[in-house]
Amino acid sequence: MAKETLGFQTEVKQLLQLMIHSLYSNKEIFLRELISNASDACDKLRFEALNDASLYGDDSELKISLSFDKEARTLTLSDNGIGMSRDEVVKNIGTIARSGTKEFFGKLSGDAQKDANLIGQFGVGFYSAFIVADKVTLTSRRAGETTATQWESAGDGEFTLEEVAKEGRGTEIVLHLKEGEDEYLSDWSLRSIIRKYSDHITLPIFMPKTAGYDDEGNVTPAEGVEAVNQASALWARPKSEISDEQYTEFYKHVSHDFEAPLAWSHARVEGKQEYTELLYIPKRAPFDMHDRERRHGIKLYVRRVFIMEDAEKLLPQYLRFVRGLIDSSNLPLNVSREILQHSKDIEQIKQGCVKKVLGLLESMANSDDAAEQAKYATFWEQFGRVMKEGVAEDFANKDRIAGLLRFASSHTDSTDQNVSLAAYVGRMKEGQDKIYFITADSFAAAKNSPHLEVFRKKGIEVLLMSERVDEWMISGLTEFDGKKLQSVTKGELDLSNFENEEEKQQQEAAASELKDVLDKVKAVLGDKVKDVRVTNRLTDSPACIVVENQDMSANLERLLKSAGQDVKGSKPILEINPEHMLVKKLKAELEGERFGDWTELLFDQAQLAEGAQLDDPATFVKRLNSLMISVAA
Repeated sequence: MAKETLGFQTEVKQLLQLMIHSLYSNKEIFLRELISNASDACDKLRFEALNDASLYGDDSELKISLSFDKEARTLTLSDNGIGMSRDEVVKNIGTIARSGTKEFFGKLSGDAQKDANLIGQFGVGFYSAFIVADKVTLTSRRAGETTATQWESAGDGEFTLEEVAKEGRGTEIVLHLKEGEDEYLSDWSLRSIIRKYSDHITLPIFMPKTAGYDDEGNVTPAEGVEAVNQASALWARPKSEISDEQYTEFYKHVSHDFEAPLAWSHARVEGKQEYTELLYIPKRAPFDMHDRERRHGIKLYVRRVFIMEDAEKLLPQYLRFVRGLIDSSNLPLNVSREILQHSKDIEQIKQGCVKKVLGLLESMANSDDAAEQAKYATFWEQFGRVMKEGVAEDFANKDRIAGLLRFASSHTDSTDQNVSLAAYVGRMKEGQDKIYFITADSFAAAKNSPHLEVFRKKGIEVLLMSERVDEWMISGLTEFDGKKLQSVTKGELDLSNFENEEEKQQQEAAASELKDVLDKVKAVLGDKVKDVRVTNRLTDSPACIVVENQDMSANLERLLKSAGQDVKGSKPILEINPEHMLVKKLKAELEGERFGDWTELLFDQAQLAEGAQLDDPATFVKRLNSLMISVAA
């Protein structure tokens, strides 16, 4: 086949420009990325060979090799893994064929450290070769095929493809190094990088032996190759033999993350199910974390043989941020996603892993150490919205998850979610038997809601919930520590424990005095409302909208409608404040011709304060202007 010249996908061109202009602050990471890809290729061969052992041919010892040529200024990395066909080369190297590409590039900011982290998560570490090379030549032959494909590019927007001969399966990458990158033509430097970043790779990484000395001190020529790394499964070693640095570098290998993890759990579980788990909590959420359709999971090994990437059935959806692996001693080597779907063994492993992860988070959240508390604050900022999903999804662990939740509070002006339910309960006022909360479209809407007025007056704390997931979460969280959670926008508000006899008598008198007004307001509004009553929630606002306890909240109704769902909401209840001047004006207009206009204005204002959209905003403005003119006159 003749050599072809093809153009990169637009997104790849953008990515190459970032790489060529030294996006990575630590250039040597390119070698870790290429070695990691080679290791993955060998893992994939092992997996496919479970069903077709002939793929090994006469070369069953999987390995990675690295060499350099000072004169030619080349660095060569090769593996005897699964290899790639021509179509796979085009798909994997010429394009970014993964969903979310647009969002990925939208997240790039020019901040080198942040952008490098995104690129690692996106799984395009191959392009990091262009940090140190001005030309890259890749030759790959897929296992089971007889011909190879050679790909070559100078990172200038084009690449060439050519059918070539190659002995044996696998992939060979030749980096033609830029001027000034001489450190990657040094045996000592390359060995140091491998030991630093890739010592945990379970395959041997071979390099040519270095020259030695005989007993008389004469240089002896080097012959053959030797493994540079330990080439043993890190997770199979005793914890006492693994340093924090090794744990961190292994995390970067399995997650393609450029930052260290927040925390990890490494344990061997014995009993009916025997497995080793090494699970990590990342420091930063990936750009596609909230895409529930995308496959998220951890690596699955069986007796140290790689079986599956992103085995999502090993952890529930709300823990999809966890990275790491499970190595089972009991599962069959031919386990598939379909088998995982209905496996009782997998369910037991999943339950055990959930407990480990929750325990890890609890140790951070409940620690007296300031550094651990700061770690949890970082975790919650990045993954809090995902954790909230667990309340509705994981009934068995609902109470533990609830203990990990954090919220903003009416007691502070900060938007930070740093108040736990336990802390709230610990400072509840004497006589308070409920945990009060409000859900709204935004933090500002929650913080400034008229429903909070009486709570501020009486010094009662209210949790402020303004994320879309909060409505789903709160549907599964009805109580905590024996205290019922109560929305301040639902039902009749009972604060009798915080009212004296005089206040109660005043409320009863106000309701009696306004009976005729309430009846007429209800008649004017008709089917728009379920009821009209005097409020005990408001101190400054004239009116507010509430619903019955069992009804859908107004905020949830708006969220569902914005998502395109046909929702038939419940009729609201209008509560009015007898002490407000507008309500007194309404009372004065009881027999006047503009009573209807004042009533409609009061109702529309209450809806706007709730965050609702008016059905007829033009009429609202016209009515408001007319009333303002009449008052001014």
